[in-house]
Amino acid sequence: MSHLEKKKFEVMFLEDAILFLESLTPKATEKIIYNINKACFINDINLFKKINPVIWEFRTIHNKTHYRLFAFWDKSPAQTLVIVTHGIIKKKSKIDQNEIDNSKRLMELYLNNKNQINQYYETGKS
Repeated sequence: MSHLEKKKFEVMFLEDAILFLESLTPKATEKIIYNINKACFINDINLFKKINPVIWEFRTIHNKTHYRLFAFWDKSPAQTLVIVTHGIIKKKSKIDQNEIDNSKRLMELYLNNKNQINQYYETGKS
């Protein structure tokens, strides 16, 4: 990555994603973070892939283990964020629908909380 490339988005990790990363070896976590940072600058479906209309996945292979971190976009006028919901060690070729559903559920919680916070600041009420 050259220093002239523009970062396409910022990444924020929800609690489940952080707990997943903390459960891995330091080398695996380092490789995953490296790939996520790389995906912020380049379009590469081997690193960041759309898996349905709203859910995406960061993809990393380290020591023959396939790691997936599920995410969604939060675009606002101020900035473009990709919110990482949670992660798994992939054991099957097809992604389990429960993982996608879990990511959607976490996305809805995030967006509801964000809307409540925005309403609080817009109205000045608690």
